[in-house]
Amino acid sequence: MSCRRLEGKNALITGGASGVGRATAARFAEEGAGVYLFDRDGTRLREVAGEVEAAGGRAQTLVGDVTSVEDCRKAVDLVLSDAGYLDILVSNVGADLTVPFLEMTLEEWDRVVGINLRSSFVLGQLAARAMSDPERGGVILYTASICALGASTEDAHYGASKAGIVNLAKTMAIELVAKGIRVNTISPGPLDTPMSLALLGSEEAMQHAREHWPLVPMGRLGRPEEIAACFAFLASSDASYLTGHNLVVDGGLTAQAYSIPSELMAG
Repeated sequence: MSCRRLEGKNALITGGASGVGRATAARFAEEGAGVYLFDRDGTRLREVAGEVEAAGGRAQTLVGDVTSVEDCRKAVDLVLSDAGYLDILVSNVGADLTVPFLEMTLEEWDRVVGINLRSSFVLGQLAARAMSDPERGGVILYTASICALGASTEDAHYGASKAGIVNLAKTMAIELVAKGIRVNTISPGPLDTPMSLALLGSEEAMQHAREHWPLVPMGRLGRPEEIAACFAFLASSDASYLTGHNLVVDGGLTAQAYSIPSELMAG
């Protein structure tokens, strides 16, 4: 159950056309924020904006690429020119492509790190500069990953970029606290998103994962709406004393240590 915790706030959400970005746009609008959606997929972006407006919210879109500094600047400028102030950034765009370490090309490394980490720096810096009123401050939020917390095979570029986001956010949190800006990250576990579908390879495998994911104690994939709810909390005054924190939302996956079969413990 939500309330109007973000009334009068203006939020820029990257990757707003699908998955966590789409769910976050809907949740933020429900909580009273004006949402500005930034993504490469113009068709799906307009669909999301239509959904937000049909539900009584406010939405605008900008088609662009987070790897372009100019496009990132345009996205921030859109919020400033239209609303006058940027209160919340949700930097959510992510890319992954599983490749064994010894086979990974520099181009593959640069692409994933560029989309995930470089854009986080660029957008975070632009947003922080736009949040110019210490009395009003602002909130910068990033989508990281549990892959930031430990090794994930065939994912060196993704894990490194997500770990970089967590560290970047902690550094930003300390440096920007005097400006009234809070910076936090969420590290989701496996989610029911288009990225997971692409990695699993088929709708059949995806449906099985939705209902049965044995590595996760809760036994299923997380839903984008569950991550969106956490972003709404972090963006709100309910989290006013929370900065520099990485919130792990993974159904208990990383809470586990490896288990030793009981028969091996007998002696």
